Amino acid sequence: MNPHPYDVVGISAPVAGLVVEEGRGSLPFRLIHGESLVAAAAWAAGEAGVDLLDQTVPWDVVVELEQPLLLHDPLCPMTPPEFLRRCAERASVEDRIMVGVRPVTDTVKEAHGAPDGETDGETVGASVDRDGLVAVCSPVVLPSSVVADLLGDGGRLPATDFVALVAALRQRYGADRVVLVEAPPTARRVASDADLRVLEALTDPR
Repeated sequence: MNPHPYDVVGISAPVAGLVVEEGRGSLPFRLIHGESLVAAAAWAAGEAGVDLLDQTVPWDVVVELEQPLLLHDPLCPMTPPEFLRRCAERASVEDRIMVGVRPVTDTVKEAHGAPDGETDGETVGASVDRDGLVAVCSPVVLPSSVVADLLGDGGRLPATDFVALVAALRQRYGADRVVLVEAPPTARRVASDADLRVLEALTDPR
């Protein structure tokens, strides 16, 4: 039997984790399959063997653990535990930041600002080639060396929004150290109740 594509190797060392609720409004507390999104995300992290930390734990304590830190977005509540495990393992072994992403399938248009001296609003231009576009989902896994380095910034993440966080990490550590890992369809991020209904249908166990 061939191994699952996201379960080639298991975590060989402890991994710490946080479910990042900050800045996400009330959506993490909506229900999917009878559980809140934040509870579903925490369950997946636990099934992946991640030791979840309280968000009030001081950063220097996290550094002392000398473990990778897996950041899980509750707006990606159905991310498979196997994918979380694989990203955590790669971050630990490769000493690089792992970021779960999904291909962009929606049509993307260029937006152009109004010319100088004109008051008309933006205009919509040509469609953008989607082949090189991805949407950040979950997780973002920081190797222990990056966790330690961020202590110099007062022990906080550059951002809690994952898109802004990944942009800040790429700027600080370089694109080569930030690895974009294609996540399975069930890892998609929800931004509305409509998105949530789609994800619930996609992951219906019946």
